[in-house]
Amino acid sequence: MNGGRPLVGTAPAVLPLPGARLDASRLALLLLAAALALLALGLAAGSEGIGWRWTEDAPLIRDIRAPRSLGALAAGALLGLAGALAQGLFRNPLADPYLLGSAAGAGLGVVMVLAAGGLLGVSIAGALTEALLRLGLVGAAFVGALAGVSLTLAMARGVGRPTVLLLSGVVVGVLLTAIADGIVMLSPEALRGKQVFLLGSTSFLGWSSVAVLAAVLALALPLAVSMARALDALVLGDATAASLGLPLPRVRVLLVGLMALATGAAVAQVGLVAFVGLVAPHLVRRSVTVTHGPLLGLAALAGGVLLLAADVAARSLLAPLELPVGMLTAVFGGLYLLVLLRRRSRG
Repeated sequence: MNGGRPLVGTAPAVLPLPGARLDASRLALLLLAAALALLALGLAAGSEGIGWRWTEDAPLIRDIRAPRSLGALAAGALLGLAGALAQGLFRNPLADPYLLGSAAGAGLGVVMVLAAGGLLGVSIAGALTEALLRLGLVGAAFVGALAGVSLTLAMARGVGRPTVLLLSGVVVGVLLTAIADGIVMLSPEALRGKQVFLLGSTSFLGWSSVAVLAAVLALALPLAVSMARALDALVLGDATAASLGLPLPRVRVLLVGLMALATGAAVAQVGLVAFVGLVAPHLVRRSVTVTHGPLLGLAALAGGVLLLAADVAARSLLAPLELPVGMLTAVFGGLYLLVLLRRRSRG
Protein backbone atom coordinates (compact mmCIF):
# COMPACT_ATOMS: atom_id res chain seq x y z
CA MET A 1 0.00 0.00 0.00
CA ASN A 2 1.21 3.48 -0.80
CA GLY A 3 -0.23 6.95 -1.07
CA GLY A 4 -3.42 6.18 0.81
CA ARG A 5 -4.56 3.18 -1.26
CA PRO A 6 -4.91 0.26 1.13
CA LEU A 7 -5.24 -3.35 0.15
CA VAL A 8 -8.03 -4.60 2.35
CA GLY A 9 -7.48 -7.99 3.91
CA THR A 10 -7.80 -9.92 7.12
CA ALA A 11 -4.34 -11.42 7.50
CA PRO A 12 -2.99 -11.27 11.06
CA ALA A 13 -0.72 -8.32 11.69
CA VAL A 14 1.37 -9.81 14.49
CA LEU A 15 2.38 -13.27 13.32
CA PRO A 16 5.79 -13.27 11.58
CA LEU A 17 6.74 -15.16 8.49
CA PRO A 18 8.47 -18.51 9.03
CA GLY A 19 12.17 -18.45 9.71
CA ALA A 20 12.42 -15.78 12.40
CA ARG A 21 15.76 -16.34 14.17
CA LEU A 22 16.41 -13.39 16.47
CA ASP A 23 15.01 -12.47 19.84
CA ALA A 24 13.65 -9.00 20.53
CA SER A 25 16.59 -7.80 22.63
CA ARG A 26 19.15 -8.85 20.02
CA LEU A 27 17.20 -7.16 17.24
CA ALA A 28 16.94 -4.01 19.36
CA LEU A 29 20.71 -3.98 19.85
CA LEU A 30 21.32 -4.48 16.13
CA LEU A 31 18.95 -1.64 15.27
CA LEU A 32 20.53 0.65 17.86
CA ALA A 33 23.99 -0.13 16.49
CA ALA A 34 22.76 0.59 12.96
CA ALA A 35 21.21 3.88 14.13
CA LEU A 36 24.46 5.00 15.79
CA ALA A 37 26.52 4.06 12.74
CA LEU A 38 24.14 5.90 10.43
CA LEU A 39 24.16 8.95 12.70
CA ALA A 40 27.94 9.04 12.38
CA LEU A 41 27.66 8.78 8.60
CA GLY A 42 24.97 11.47 8.65
CA LEU A 43 27.32 13.84 10.43
CA ALA A 44 29.99 13.16 7.81
CA ALA A 45 27.77 13.27 4.69
CA GLY A 46 27.97 16.57 2.85
CA SER A 47 27.90 18.05 -0.62
CA GLU A 48 31.13 16.28 -1.52
CA GLY A 49 30.00 12.90 -0.26
CA ILE A 50 31.11 11.37 3.02
CA GLY A 51 34.13 13.05 4.57
CA TRP A 52 35.59 13.18 8.07
CA ARG A 53 36.88 16.75 8.35
CA TRP A 54 35.35 17.29 11.77
CA THR A 55 37.24 20.50 12.58
CA GLU A 56 36.60 22.25 9.25
CA ASP A 57 32.97 21.12 9.05
CA ALA A 58 32.08 21.82 12.69
CA PRO A 59 29.53 24.61 11.91
CA LEU A 60 27.90 22.49 9.21
CA ILE A 61 27.73 19.51 11.53
CA ARG A 62 26.23 21.53 14.37
CA ASP A 63 23.72 23.57 12.38
CA ILE A 64 22.75 21.35 9.44
CA ARG A 65 23.90 17.73 9.49
CA ALA A 66 23.22 16.92 13.15
CA PRO A 67 19.61 18.18 13.26
CA ARG A 68 18.92 16.68 9.84
CA SER A 69 20.16 13.25 10.88
CA LEU A 70 18.40 13.28 14.25
CA GLY A 71 15.22 14.61 12.66
CA ALA A 72 15.25 11.86 10.02
CA LEU A 73 15.66 9.26 12.77
CA ALA A 74 12.74 10.69 14.76
CA ALA A 75 10.45 11.14 11.74
CA GLY A 76 11.13 7.59 10.59
CA ALA A 77 10.42 6.31 14.10
CA LEU A 78 7.03 8.05 14.08
CA LEU A 79 6.17 6.54 10.70
CA GLY A 80 7.27 3.06 11.81
CA LEU A 81 5.20 3.38 14.98
CA ALA A 82 2.15 4.60 13.05
CA GLY A 83 2.52 1.74 10.58
CA ALA A 84 2.60 -0.86 13.35
CA LEU A 85 -0.51 0.71 14.89
CA ALA A 86 -2.32 0.70 11.54
CA GLN A 87 -1.49 -2.91 10.79
CA GLY A 88 -2.59 -4.01 14.25
CA LEU A 89 -5.77 -1.94 14.27
CA PHE A 90 -6.97 -3.16 10.88
CA ARG A 91 -5.46 -6.66 11.16
CA ASN A 92 -3.92 -5.99 7.77
CA PRO A 93 -0.17 -6.37 7.12
CA LEU A 94 -0.48 -4.10 4.07
CA ALA A 95 -1.86 -1.14 6.01
CA ASP A 96 0.30 1.96 6.32
CA PRO A 97 -0.01 5.30 8.17
CA TYR A 98 -1.43 7.19 5.18
CA LEU A 99 -4.58 5.14 4.67
CA LEU A 100 -6.98 7.39 6.61
CA GLY A 101 -6.56 10.46 4.44
CA SER A 102 -3.70 12.05 6.36
CA ALA A 103 -1.37 12.16 3.35
CA ALA A 104 -3.92 13.76 1.04
CA GLY A 105 -4.96 16.23 3.74
CA ALA A 106 -1.37 17.26 4.38
CA GLY A 107 -0.75 17.68 0.66
CA LEU A 108 -3.83 19.86 0.31
CA GLY A 109 -2.72 22.03 3.22
CA VAL A 110 0.70 22.60 1.66
CA VAL A 111 -0.79 23.42 -1.75
CA MET A 112 -3.22 25.92 -0.21
CA VAL A 113 -0.39 27.77 1.56
CA LEU A 114 1.75 27.86 -1.58
CA ALA A 115 -1.15 28.99 -3.73
CA ALA A 116 -2.12 31.69 -1.24
CA GLY A 117 1.47 32.94 -1.24
CA GLY A 118 1.39 33.11 -5.02
CA LEU A 119 -1.88 35.03 -5.07
CA LEU A 120 -0.48 37.52 -2.57
CA GLY A 121 2.67 37.98 -4.62
CA VAL A 122 4.84 36.16 -2.08
CA SER A 123 7.55 33.77 -3.22
CA ILE A 124 10.22 31.83 -1.41
CA ALA A 125 12.73 34.53 -2.27
CA GLY A 126 10.29 37.35 -1.63
CA ALA A 127 8.97 39.15 1.41
CA LEU A 128 8.68 36.12 3.67
CA THR A 129 11.81 34.59 5.05
CA GLU A 130 12.52 30.92 4.44
CA ALA A 131 11.95 30.14 8.11
CA LEU A 132 8.52 31.79 8.13
CA LEU A 133 7.45 30.03 4.94
CA ARG A 134 8.69 26.72 6.31
CA LEU A 135 6.71 27.27 9.51
CA GLY A 136 3.57 27.94 7.46
CA LEU A 137 4.04 24.80 5.38
CA VAL A 138 4.70 22.64 8.42
CA GLY A 139 1.63 23.96 10.21
CA ALA A 140 -0.54 23.58 7.12
CA ALA A 141 0.64 20.00 6.55
CA PHE A 142 -0.02 19.02 10.16
CA VAL A 143 -3.47 20.63 10.25
CA GLY A 144 -4.28 19.15 6.85
CA ALA A 145 -3.30 15.66 7.98
CA LEU A 146 -5.50 15.86 11.05
CA ALA A 147 -8.34 17.34 8.96
CA GLY A 148 -8.07 14.45 6.49
CA VAL A 149 -8.37 11.89 9.28
CA SER A 150 -11.26 13.81 10.85
CA LEU A 151 -13.11 13.86 7.51
CA THR A 152 -12.54 10.11 7.16
CA LEU A 153 -13.95 9.49 10.64
CA ALA A 154 -16.96 11.67 9.87
CA MET A 155 -17.64 9.87 6.60
CA ALA A 156 -17.31 6.46 8.27
CA ARG A 157 -19.47 7.66 11.19
CA GLY A 158 -16.92 6.61 13.74
CA VAL A 159 -14.47 3.76 14.05
CA GLY A 160 -16.90 0.92 14.73
CA ARG A 161 -16.61 -0.60 11.25
CA PRO A 162 -12.96 -0.98 10.19
CA THR A 163 -13.74 -1.89 6.57
CA VAL A 164 -15.96 1.17 6.15
CA LEU A 165 -13.23 3.25 7.77
CA LEU A 166 -10.66 1.99 5.26
CA LEU A 167 -12.93 2.65 2.29
CA SER A 168 -13.74 6.10 3.64
CA GLY A 169 -10.03 6.81 3.83
CA VAL A 170 -9.67 5.89 0.16
CA VAL A 171 -12.56 8.17 -0.83
CA VAL A 172 -11.23 11.08 1.24
CA GLY A 173 -7.75 10.60 -0.20
CA VAL A 174 -9.03 10.72 -3.78
CA LEU A 175 -11.26 13.72 -3.05
CA LEU A 176 -8.60 15.83 -1.31
CA THR A 177 -5.99 14.95 -3.93
CA ALA A 178 -8.36 16.08 -6.68
CA ILE A 179 -8.95 19.38 -4.87
CA ALA A 180 -5.20 19.91 -4.50
CA ASP A 181 -4.69 19.19 -8.21
CA GLY A 182 -7.40 21.73 -9.06
CA ILE A 183 -5.70 24.39 -6.94
CA VAL A 184 -2.38 23.68 -8.67
CA MET A 185 -4.04 24.20 -12.06
CA LEU A 186 -5.28 27.61 -10.92
CA SER A 187 -1.98 28.48 -9.23
CA PRO A 188 0.90 26.80 -11.14
CA GLU A 189 3.50 28.37 -8.82
CA ALA A 190 2.38 25.87 -6.16
CA LEU A 191 3.37 22.90 -8.32
CA ARG A 192 7.07 22.88 -7.47
CA GLY A 193 6.43 23.03 -3.73
CA LYS A 194 3.88 20.25 -4.04
CA GLN A 195 6.36 18.06 -5.91
CA VAL A 196 8.98 18.54 -3.20
CA PHE A 197 6.39 17.63 -0.58
CA LEU A 198 5.19 14.53 -2.45
CA LEU A 199 8.74 13.27 -3.01
CA GLY A 200 9.69 13.77 0.64
CA SER A 201 12.68 15.75 1.85
CA THR A 202 14.78 15.90 5.00
CA SER A 203 16.73 18.95 3.85
CA PHE A 204 14.54 21.40 5.81
CA LEU A 205 14.99 19.72 9.18
CA GLY A 206 16.49 21.93 11.87
CA TRP A 207 16.76 21.88 15.63
CA SER A 208 13.19 23.16 16.01
CA SER A 209 12.00 20.25 13.87
CA VAL A 210 13.98 17.82 16.01
CA ALA A 211 12.37 19.24 19.15
CA VAL A 212 8.85 18.85 17.72
CA LEU A 213 9.44 15.33 16.42
CA ALA A 214 11.12 14.20 19.65
CA ALA A 215 8.28 15.62 21.75
CA VAL A 216 5.61 13.87 19.69
CA LEU A 217 7.59 10.61 19.77
CA ALA A 218 8.05 10.86 23.54
CA LEU A 219 4.28 11.27 23.89
CA ALA A 220 3.07 8.80 21.27
CA LEU A 221 5.37 5.83 21.91
CA PRO A 222 4.49 5.27 25.61
CA LEU A 223 0.80 5.72 24.86
CA ALA A 224 1.02 3.23 22.01
CA VAL A 225 2.85 0.67 24.15
CA SER A 226 0.15 1.06 26.80
CA MET A 227 -2.35 -0.04 24.11
CA ALA A 228 -0.33 -3.13 23.18
CA ARG A 229 -2.56 -5.62 24.97
CA ALA A 230 -5.61 -4.14 23.28
CA LEU A 231 -3.93 -4.61 19.89
CA ASP A 232 -3.08 -8.21 20.79
CA ALA A 233 -6.74 -8.79 21.59
CA LEU A 234 -7.91 -7.16 18.35
CA VAL A 235 -5.80 -9.62 16.35
CA LEU A 236 -8.05 -12.39 17.70
CA GLY A 237 -11.13 -10.71 16.24
CA ASP A 238 -13.74 -8.25 17.47
CA ALA A 239 -15.92 -10.89 19.13
CA THR A 240 -13.02 -12.32 21.12
CA ALA A 241 -11.74 -8.87 22.05
CA ALA A 242 -15.19 -7.83 23.27
CA SER A 243 -15.52 -11.03 25.28
CA LEU A 244 -12.28 -10.13 27.03
CA GLY A 245 -13.85 -6.88 28.18
CA LEU A 246 -12.11 -4.62 25.66
CA PRO A 247 -14.05 -1.35 25.04
CA LEU A 248 -13.70 -1.50 21.25
CA PRO A 249 -15.01 1.98 20.30
CA ARG A 250 -12.80 3.79 22.79
CA VAL A 251 -9.75 1.70 21.90
CA ARG A 252 -10.18 2.35 18.19
CA VAL A 253 -10.61 6.08 18.73
CA LEU A 254 -7.40 6.21 20.78
CA LEU A 255 -5.48 4.17 18.21
CA VAL A 256 -6.68 6.31 15.31
CA GLY A 257 -5.78 9.43 17.29
CA LEU A 258 -2.25 8.16 17.92
CA MET A 259 -1.86 7.23 14.25
CA ALA A 260 -2.99 10.70 13.17
CA LEU A 261 -0.70 12.45 15.64
CA ALA A 262 2.41 10.44 14.72
CA THR A 263 1.74 10.57 10.98
CA GLY A 264 0.80 14.25 10.96
CA ALA A 265 3.94 15.27 12.85
CA ALA A 266 6.23 13.25 10.56
CA VAL A 267 4.55 14.29 7.31
CA ALA A 268 4.57 17.94 8.34
CA GLN A 269 8.35 17.87 8.72
CA VAL A 270 9.54 15.56 5.92
CA GLY A 271 6.66 15.32 3.44
CA LEU A 272 5.22 12.08 2.05
CA VAL A 273 7.99 9.55 2.61
CA ALA A 274 6.70 6.34 1.08
CA PHE A 275 6.82 2.78 2.43
CA VAL A 276 8.67 3.40 5.72
CA GLY A 277 5.52 2.90 7.78
CA LEU A 278 4.63 -0.22 5.82
CA VAL A 279 8.03 -1.88 5.60
CA ALA A 280 9.38 -1.24 9.12
CA PRO A 281 6.85 -3.47 10.96
CA HIS A 282 7.26 -6.11 8.24
CA LEU A 283 11.01 -6.27 8.74
CA VAL A 284 10.56 -6.64 12.48
CA ARG A 285 8.03 -9.47 12.13
CA ARG A 286 10.28 -11.27 9.68
CA SER A 287 13.07 -11.24 12.26
CA VAL A 288 11.35 -11.91 15.59
CA THR A 289 8.23 -13.44 17.05
CA VAL A 290 6.75 -10.79 19.33
CA THR A 291 3.50 -9.41 20.63
CA HIS A 292 2.57 -5.78 20.06
CA GLY A 293 4.45 -4.51 23.12
CA PRO A 294 7.95 -5.12 21.72
CA LEU A 295 6.71 -4.81 18.13
CA LEU A 296 5.75 -1.16 18.51
CA GLY A 297 9.12 -0.14 19.91
CA LEU A 298 11.07 -2.20 17.40
CA ALA A 299 8.99 -0.93 14.48
CA ALA A 300 9.67 2.65 15.58
CA LEU A 301 13.40 1.95 15.78
CA ALA A 302 13.38 0.17 12.41
CA GLY A 303 11.50 3.06 10.81
CA GLY A 304 14.06 5.52 12.13
CA VAL A 305 16.92 3.42 10.77
CA LEU A 306 15.26 3.12 7.35
CA LEU A 307 14.62 6.84 6.94
CA LEU A 308 18.05 7.79 8.28
CA ALA A 309 19.70 5.33 5.88
CA ALA A 310 17.71 6.85 3.00
CA ASP A 311 18.74 10.35 4.12
CA VAL A 312 22.44 9.44 4.17
CA ALA A 313 22.14 7.74 0.78
CA ALA A 314 20.25 10.72 -0.68
CA ARG A 315 23.12 13.03 0.28
CA SER A 316 25.95 10.72 -0.72
CA LEU A 317 25.11 8.63 -3.78
CA LEU A 318 25.30 11.40 -6.39
CA ALA A 319 26.97 14.19 -4.40
CA PRO A 320 26.81 17.13 -4.84
CA LEU A 321 23.39 16.32 -6.34
CA GLU A 322 20.89 15.39 -3.65
CA LEU A 323 18.20 12.79 -4.36
CA PRO A 324 14.67 12.97 -2.92
CA VAL A 325 14.50 10.82 0.19
CA GLY A 326 11.00 9.63 -0.65
CA MET A 327 12.18 8.35 -4.01
CA LEU A 328 14.78 6.13 -2.36
CA THR A 329 12.35 4.75 0.22
CA ALA A 330 9.83 4.07 -2.56
CA VAL A 331 12.42 2.14 -4.58
CA PHE A 332 13.50 0.12 -1.56
CA GLY A 333 9.93 -0.50 -0.41
CA GLY A 334 8.75 -1.51 -3.87
CA LEU A 335 11.63 -3.94 -4.32
CA TYR A 336 11.03 -5.37 -0.85
CA LEU A 337 7.36 -6.04 -1.59
CA LEU A 338 8.18 -7.57 -4.97
CA VAL A 339 10.65 -9.96 -3.36
CA LEU A 340 8.18 -10.77 -0.59
CA LEU A 341 5.34 -11.48 -3.03
CA ARG A 342 7.62 -13.62 -5.21
CA ARG A 343 8.70 -15.73 -2.24
CA ARG A 344 5.11 -16.19 -1.12
CA SER A 345 3.98 -17.18 -4.60
CA ARG A 346 6.76 -19.78 -4.75
CA GLY A 347 5.76 -21.04 -1.31
